[in-house]
Amino acid sequence: MFFNLPTLLTWARIAAIPLIVGVYYIDLPLAQANLIATVLFIVFALTDWADGYLARRLNQTSAFGAFLDPVADKFLVCACVLALVHMDRADVFVALIIIGREIAISSLREWMAIIGATKSVAVHMIGKAKTMVQMIAIPFLLFDGRLLGVIDTRVWGTWLIWIAAVLTVWSMVYYLQKALPEIRARSR
Repeated sequence: MFFNLPTLLTWARIAAIPLIVGVYYIDLPLAQANLIATVLFIVFALTDWADGYLARRLNQTSAFGAFLDPVADKFLVCACVLALVHMDRADVFVALIIIGREIAISSLREWMAIIGATKSVAVHMIGKAKTMVQMIAIPFLLFDGRLLGVIDTRVWGTWLIWIAAVLTVWSMVYYLQKALPEIRARSR
């Protein structure tokens, strides 16, 4: 199951990171680099839905795929957020919140797996909402222009990335609260 179609799509999200970021290091007009990075991000972000769908549909789910999928998402989001900070399109505080939460919750999930309490930190709707808002905010900020001549993607993307940061903190608090009984039980 290391190289089936769903897992290859997941690997593609990781492979996309140098492509998306690298576009800004090629001698292209900025508007063209923004468009290419945005399209690449959207295409590869859609593989998150496609790999899960195909894994279930083709009966190719695996423990490795279940591990790699969220890792690929986190790499893609964190790399793009760092690139946006570098280009002054996102605040460093937003990056610290998003990346810090990902490290904290990944560590919490690992520890809960070790102690056999993974159900207490299973993916919840608030985590899915956080991811969805991030996946909309990032391409808006990558595009950094007027969409359809009307929508200022920098303004919308900035609002959305801050909403994502709030949802990020909210989801972290939610998962920590769910894990707290296990943490208390194990700290005695």
